Amino acid sequence: MASQAFYLLVSIIVLLSAIVVSGSGSVGINYGRVANNLPSPEKVVELLKSQGINKVKLYDTDATVLTALADSGITVVVALPNELLSSTAADQSFADNWVEANITKFYPKTKIEAIAVGNEVFVDPANTTKYLVPAMKNIHASLVKSKLDSAIKISSPIAFSALKTSYPSSAGSFKPELIEPVIKPMLDFLKQTGSYLMVNAYPFFAYSANSDQISLDYALFKDNPGVVDSGNGLKYSSLLEAQIDAVFAAMSAIKYDDVKMVVTETGWPSMGDEDEIGASESNAASYNGNLVRKVLTGNGTPLRPQDPLNVYLFALFNENKKPGPTSERNYGLFYPNEQKVYNIPLTKEEAKTGQSTPVNSNTSQVPVAGEVSKAKVGQTWCVANGKADEKKLQAALDYACGEGKADCSPIQPGATCYNPNTLEAHASYAFNSYYQKNTRVTGTCEFGGAAYVVSQRPTYGSCEFPTGH
Repeated sequence: MASQAFYLLVSIIVLLSAIVVSGSGSVGINYGRVANNLPSPEKVVELLKSQGINKVKLYDTDATVLTALADSGITVVVALPNELLSSTAADQSFADNWVEANITKFYPKTKIEAIAVGNEVFVDPANTTKYLVPAMKNIHASLVKSKLDSAIKISSPIAFSALKTSYPSSAGSFKPELIEPVIKPMLDFLKQTGSYLMVNAYPFFAYSANSDQISLDYALFKDNPGVVDSGNGLKYSSLLEAQIDAVFAAMSAIKYDDVKMVVTETGWPSMGDEDEIGASESNAASYNGNLVRKVLTGNGTPLRPQDPLNVYLFALFNENKKPGPTSERNYGLFYPNEQKVYNIPLTKEEAKTGQSTPVNSNTSQVPVAGEVSKAKVGQTWCVANGKADEKKLQAALDYACGEGKADCSPIQPGATCYNPNTLEAHASYAFNSYYQKNTRVTGTCEFGGAAYVVSQRPTYGSCEFPTGH
């Protein structure tokens, strides 16, 4: 009896130890490159290592980036872009060639641990959903041929909008039109291959759209009374945890209780437009800093307390070429000159001490054309969308310089901003002149989709864009 009791005690200790270990999750970061002023991949790898970041997620398989990450000790999630889904789904040889050129060529020197097949495919305007699971299966078959299927997982990040219902969390459910065609087949595939569901979740969007109903402290992981789920009685102290458990509930509702999850994107912008409520450096520092502390020192969610939280912060850098509202270009933890936008812990040691704070209260370091300039927090400029149709750009330029009364004299032949003599450069100068003249009022940097707002002063050649007064 004594020996049985001893072995029982040892078993309990081992079980408790496993639970404690499982309570510590991981924090990685998304390394996006929709910008024209980022450091070289080699410098980025040094930055990651200096900050103790050992997990990174990419949006492609860029050879220079994967080469720079070789022998770095950093594990990598790579991506097959949405535009390749149809070809990958239709042709096994295409998948084989893609794996050969983008995975086996770099592995194992570059520690590729997963492939994200597509990104938020269900909301892709190109309507690529039907290709997703066949593409995932073909990429997996290619990995099997290369004997890499046990080392490299395959999944696909879904947007939180794939849920029809997310409140209360216990009522979480997927949109009915997605369940049979793609959700169930994808979850079946993830189970069969021992993979996990990738989810992109942003409490910022929910808070910004419902700030009159959602507590900011609840969204930022700060002390708050909490929200009790009326369906199961569980108490939530943060919006992200409630969102994660809503996805777990949605999977459970269709009998997939045993699929793990990784939050492949989450973050908070340090700057936004006037109507983007909650976008600020202090809120971004609070959200990301408190999230890191939760992940590295806490347990799982109320519904899955023993499952570690594994997240990838969005994003490493502010990316000055991302279209859309100002927030899109201000999710970065770092400016392109590698200076921090704000201070947060990124390792378990740092998470145990210190506060998350903006780096500066009045100025932010913003690199432009390889140099550093100071810009007032909240200062913005208007630039042309290089992807817009040329006729649309020209018509908008004509309007800005004509009826819009923008100061277009500097882009005339021989003037200071004539070079580079491109439609995009000239349109950017004219759009910004119009935008600044109209005191940067919301709606004055649209031009029918031909322009968007940026928070870093643009430069074309030696031409420096003015600000408002």
